[in-house]
Amino acid sequence: MDSSYAKKISDKKIIHQLINFTMKHRRLMQNYLDETGVYQAQHHLLMEIARNPRASQKDIARLMDVSAATVAVSLKKLEKGGYIKREVDEKDNRLNKITITERGNKVVEKSKEIFAATDRKVLAGFTEEEKHTLFVLLQKLNANLVRMEDEEKCNKERT
Repeated sequence: MDSSYAKKISDKKIIHQLINFTMKHRRLMQNYLDETGVYQAQHHLLMEIARNPRASQKDIARLMDVSAATVAVSLKKLEKGGYIKREVDEKDNRLNKITITERGNKVVEKSKEIFAATDRKVLAGFTEEEKHTLFVLLQKLNANLVRMEDEEKCNKERT
């Protein structure tokens, strides 16, 4: 592809493609994950618990960058559904350690299968070189967004 062709694609069209991809991916994933019986926010929390066994509610909130109150609501629903259980910390009775149940583990395993299959299908037809190039380009986009977030944070602190 010559450089004159690449210049014809506007920034707006590129961003539009990224947004379109993200929206379609999210919608597809939600449809697939609906099979697990767990809502999206609860699903994300369940996956985090699986990655961090016996973490406290406070730890999970910090890891997910959300409030402890937000986590508490979803934990209550997951516990009621039999996906997790809370155990009082032996050293500190004020803390609960969150553990995943067999039912919760089944959801996590099914979800991992869904993620792997979706990843394969989304990247079907890409060579390893193309995957590497896409990865590097997405890292650059992410770095630009991080810089923009930092600038925004600095601007808010000044006002």
